[in-house]
Amino acid sequence: MSFPSPLIINLAPTGMVPVRSQSPHIPLSPEEIIADAVLCAQQGASMFHLHARDADGVPTDDAATYESIIRGIRAYSPELIIVTTTSGRRSPEVEKRASSLRLSDSLRPDMASLTLGSMNFSRQASLNAPDTIVQLAGIMQELGIKPELEVFDLGMVNFAKVLIDKGLLKPPYYFNIILGNPATAQAKLLHLAAIVGDLPPDSIWSLGGIGRYQTTANGLGVVMAHGVRTGLEDNLWLDDERTTLATNAQLVARVAAQAKALGRPIATAPTVRTMLGLASSTSPKDIA
Repeated sequence: MSFPSPLIINLAPTGMVPVRSQSPHIPLSPEEIIADAVLCAQQGASMFHLHARDADGVPTDDAATYESIIRGIRAYSPELIIVTTTSGRRSPEVEKRASSLRLSDSLRPDMASLTLGSMNFSRQASLNAPDTIVQLAGIMQELGIKPELEVFDLGMVNFAKVLIDKGLLKPPYYFNIILGNPATAQAKLLHLAAIVGDLPPDSIWSLGGIGRYQTTANGLGVVMAHGVRTGLEDNLWLDDERTTLATNAQLVARVAAQAKALGRPIATAPTVRTMLGLASSTSPKDIA
């Protein structure tokens, strides 16, 4: 079997929604998130899509909390790729959403999420007005942070092309395609094919799934994509019957085992940096 590249494993360990009452395995404090990142890096994860929580476990925009998490992960391995959120699920204010970007130079993330349109989740809306997306992309460009382009539906791919035309995105482009959300594209080959078929040239894409669709999406990603996104942000369960709560390390290990069974190598963090045009940990950031 021929694969497009070694497999990128992108871990989303926490998110904004899961709480400790739903699973004891959700990492909430900086120390817990760092410990999970280290375990998952040892299983093969090279990218870490981070959300911070405050002392009460509530999502926070606090820059110092992000710096604490990033400092701990980079102390283990400075080559790991750090991605911070600019989610639209809590606030429409651009500067609040950009708080995890404006960190001190040594702790600035390599990448940041950029959702390319508004949508409904099962119980909540994610609001991403066109001007907000443009402003966030501009801030990322100014700070040398590469966007992690989050796509939940076909129209979001087209908005990436709008940003390319504005000069706000530079290749190679990195897309996370997320399937299975009730109000957007489903974990079906027809939906995936339409999205992938419309990606711009020089695109690197990973595949994730919401809830019970994570297993299907990750399996498709191991076979077809440049990478997969997995983690407790998207899915709390190890099995589709929802009898066993997962840990982040188990979810990463399952993806790594699938890749090994198919003879596909796992991409190391330095390899991913090369694929995405990211500076090495010892060099100044340069994503042009």
